Amino acid sequence: MPEPLNPQPDGPEGSSTPAGAGGSIAPTGAGGGADLAMSEGMSLEGPDGPDGSGPGNAPRSLWSDAWRDLRRNPVFIVSSLIILFLVFIAIWPQAITTQNPLSCDLAKAQEGSQPGHPFGFNGQGCDVYTRTVYGARASVTVGVCATLGVSILGSVLGGLAGFYGGVWDALLSRLTDIFFGIPVVLGGLVLLSVVTSATVWPVIGFMVLLGWPQLSRIARGSVITIKQNDFVEAARALGASNSRMLLRHIMPNAIAPVIVVSTIALGTYISLEATLSYLGVGLKPPTVSWGIDISAASPYIRNAPHMLLWPAGALAVTVLAFIMLGDAVRDALDPKLR
Repeated sequence: MPEPLNPQPDGPEGSSTPAGAGGSIAPTGAGGGADLAMSEGMSLEGPDGPDGSGPGNAPRSLWSDAWRDLRRNPVFIVSSLIILFLVFIAIWPQAITTQNPLSCDLAKAQEGSQPGHPFGFNGQGCDVYTRTVYGARASVTVGVCATLGVSILGSVLGGLAGFYGGVWDALLSRLTDIFFGIPVVLGGLVLLSVVTSATVWPVIGFMVLLGWPQLSRIARGSVITIKQNDFVEAARALGASNSRMLLRHIMPNAIAPVIVVSTIALGTYISLEATLSYLGVGLKPPTVSWGIDISAASPYIRNAPHMLLWPAGALAVTVLAFIMLGDAVRDALDPKLR
């Protein structure tokens, strides 16, 4: 019987390597680069690495990489636990206190810690512990709602101005310059001094009014950078509409800086609410707020320092937690820090 043409070359030990044996492909016989390319191609189909990021996996996105880094960051874990606890007591303060923050006894005014009242009493005889717990509701509500309003308004206006440019971009730039020239505290004293409502909404509206220019500038710059990339030009060449390019290709890639700044700004808005309430133009009684309690306790700091230390400490921990969270998110979303 005649021998077959082009026989398979023998292995290094003289035994031929059958095609498909052990799930592998026989060498081509061409040697050099051809066999190396095939071996590299087969390695790409190999099992994943110990962290689940083997060469066979699809490329991870920025968000998956950021979440992986955040889960390993102790700063993110600690700040997230503090924020979750604050949100929990803001929604359900009755879980850790059964007393009424507006129930006061003048006979116990300025008294220190007692059984059942670990933080003592304020100048009106109200339980400081209960008022500190209930004060988280107003501060967290103002911070979250103001941040959402500022982020949405600033992202929409800045994104549209950065995408379309022209007269809209110039108009937004001049408008933000005007708002940047208004001092925040002075603007609050002027605008909120004429408001008689005791709810949180006038304070939230004021923060959104003066806070959106910063986010709009950041969103505008991010959109201008992203829209110059090749994948946006490819989408435009394929006939994608402006709305599709903006919503599907540009904004998902331009939103990371907005998220970072918004997270850090949330703590700033909480401290701004306390400042305005301390000055008497923010939240007003009977609303329970850390700023109101700090303002009421400041004249008695020498005789009854506990009245000031507990709400001020709660405010400081809350602001610090949100700033730490923002720093962790910034480190995870900034590719330059990798």
